[in-house]
Amino acid sequence: MVFMFWLIAIITLGSALAMVLNKNIFRSALFMVVTFIGVAAMYVLLQADFLAAVQILVYAGAIAIFIVFGIMLTVRGNMKQTNLFSKNAALAGLVSLVLVVINAIMVLTSDWPVSEAAPPVETVGQIAELMLTKFIVPFEVVAVLLLVALLGAIIIAKEVKKTS
Repeated sequence: MVFMFWLIAIITLGSALAMVLNKNIFRSALFMVVTFIGVAAMYVLLQADFLAAVQILVYAGAIAIFIVFGIMLTVRGNMKQTNLFSKNAALAGLVSLVLVVINAIMVLTSDWPVSEAAPPVETVGQIAELMLTKFIVPFEVVAVLLLVALLGAIIIAKEVKKTS
């Protein structure tokens, strides 16, 4: 199990790094999908089956495809140099390093209590019952909001042609 954790962690972190450093924005989007799948694999190792399924369906599926469509609808010119780099890369690297150090200090100095309780065998049924009974209105509002965002993105990405 420890070997699988380290293998998945290396693949996830490697694809995240490749996503950030790649100059082709389409390839960056593909590396983002690999990163999302790696996070879902971590959820599987933690026995959080519902979160793993949501991670794959929502992030690796829907959002990644949405980003790829956005790239295809808006990118003009040469695809090889579409992911432009900032002149502030050194400053961004320094800020990232400081944040990683702060994160490491917080993780290493925190007291992590370990629970002896067994995790629930099935959580999907309980979550589905809550989403379709008690939280049905927020669930439907989010669905409508996502539909409106999708339509807005299509309208913004569509070229406006002059009729004169």
